[in-house]
Amino acid sequence: MPKTKFSIIIPFRDENENLPLLLDSFSRLKYPIDLFEVILVDDDSKKEFKVQNFKFKVSILTNERVSNSPKKDAIVTAMQIINTDWIITTDADCVVTENWLLTLDNYIQLHAVAMIAGAVTYNCDNSFLHHFQQLDLASLQGATIGSFGIHKGFMCNGANFAYTKSFFQELNGFNGNDTIASGDDVFLLQKAIAKSPEKVHYLKSPNNIVITKPLDDWKSLCYQRVRWASKTSSYQSRFGQFLGLLVFFGNLSWVFNLGLWLFGLSPTPIVIMIIGSKFTIDSILIYKTNRFLTKNEIQYLILSSFLYPFFSTSVALYSLFGKYEWKGRKF
Repeated sequence: MPKTKFSIIIPFRDENENLPLLLDSFSRLKYPIDLFEVILVDDDSKKEFKVQNFKFKVSILTNERVSNSPKKDAIVTAMQIINTDWIITTDADCVVTENWLLTLDNYIQLHAVAMIAGAVTYNCDNSFLHHFQQLDLASLQGATIGSFGIHKGFMCNGANFAYTKSFFQELNGFNGNDTIASGDDVFLLQKAIAKSPEKVHYLKSPNNIVITKPLDDWKSLCYQRVRWASKTSSYQSRFGQFLGLLVFFGNLSWVFNLGLWLFGLSPTPIVIMIIGSKFTIDSILIYKTNRFLTKNEIQYLILSSFLYPFFSTSVALYSLFGKYEWKGRKF
């Protein structure tokens, strides 16, 4: 029997097209409507969003900006009116499955837990750009699941992230990383694991997967990945820093050796071995994770695998000194 009361926080900025879809998915939840509420935090949208009538409670707040991170400010703004202990964050361009809250509630009742990370996947069309993002996300989700599997969790996704208000306060919230525009999820997770690792779990269930939209142009994708990559240097997790460097130098060596081969400076067998080894390892991880995330078959794997080292290396290098745009703002 469901017992847990949830407050779902959704920061948004100019999401009039996406929010109705998310709210509609909430209306389909197989969960008592008196056990959850939705708090929308408007972060300076150009056009006012008006909520239609729903059976569950929906509130709209105006974001109170106090830091360099709009999303962290939005979560803290919502905290001021929340009376439930369990909080979930998700994004305006997502939809949830009908058993999303029920699965979380079951897990909470069975485990002594104060923070739960969950999976996120894309709703793709047949374009190469969409499937490239799905394969990239599958690799990130695979690394996330694997890190929790070896008790070294360091990464999560704020589109499917739950924790108790009391634990958030115990961790002093976002103090210490509020100068960084993003990271409302990763930095909080790493603080939690450093303090009380036994309270932080990953919930691997197909009923708990949140579905989001892929981006529709390469520029937006690059900026999004730069935003993600820019957090790595501030990771509290040594394992996360090490893995980030390992991935970067793995991709860099792939690009470097391919360049040497094109100029006749590297033996063909060495290049084949490097490319073949990386492709094999990546394919196994992506295949297993993608099978969990979606029923769709993998597409464009070979082409994506060839392009990804160039893309990843460029994003990582640019994130060290470049600027990016996010929700109409420059960071």
